[in-house]
Amino acid sequence: MYELTVRGLGKRFGARKVFADINFSLATGDSIALTGRNGSGKTTLLMVLLALQRPSVGKIEYLKGGGTLDEDAVRLQSSLVGPYLNLYDQLTAEENLIFFSTVAGSTVPGKRINQLLERVGLEGRGNDLVRAYSSGMKQRLKYAVALLKEPAFLFLDEPSSNLDAAGKKIVAGIIEEYRSKSIVVIATNEKEEYGLARTVCALSD
Repeated sequence: MYELTVRGLGKRFGARKVFADINFSLATGDSIALTGRNGSGKTTLLMVLLALQRPSVGKIEYLKGGGTLDEDAVRLQSSLVGPYLNLYDQLTAEENLIFFSTVAGSTVPGKRINQLLERVGLEGRGNDLVRAYSSGMKQRLKYAVALLKEPAFLFLDEPSSNLDAAGKKIVAGIIEEYRSKSIVVIATNEKEEYGLARTVCALSD
């Protein structure tokens, strides 16, 4: 059982307040949508939760079986899908998956690669260079990368970005699957995506 608790979290850049007084508690099987207008701090909050930025005030606590996880352990157990996650256009989809698996310190067998590509609707396209992919296909591949390590914490920023109806259906299925066995945090300003999470935390700008 994993847990994520946020108490009184706030972030400032100099004199500019990004967000303040964020509070929630999640455990394995929980999911939350971070909502708000553009510029309300959703992406920054994700970066803070991922221990990629420091909060200005407040506390974040990650637990596994009642024991505290340090920042390195949090990163190892987390996956992110977001607009700023860069794929390598000069590599094929399969090569991207192998690269990201190697960076994470593991190996991924060919069978697993095929399963992931099929899961995101890219079966038969694994040997294509990513630079030939559409923006929607790249978004699907980002999900395949995120699912490489079966994350305990799955962070999604604009989860349906660039996706058509079929792609959105795939993403909804992935979220439904993982919110039963992981902690899923979704940053979105799309009302149709609020329902992909069980609770909502609204940020004001």
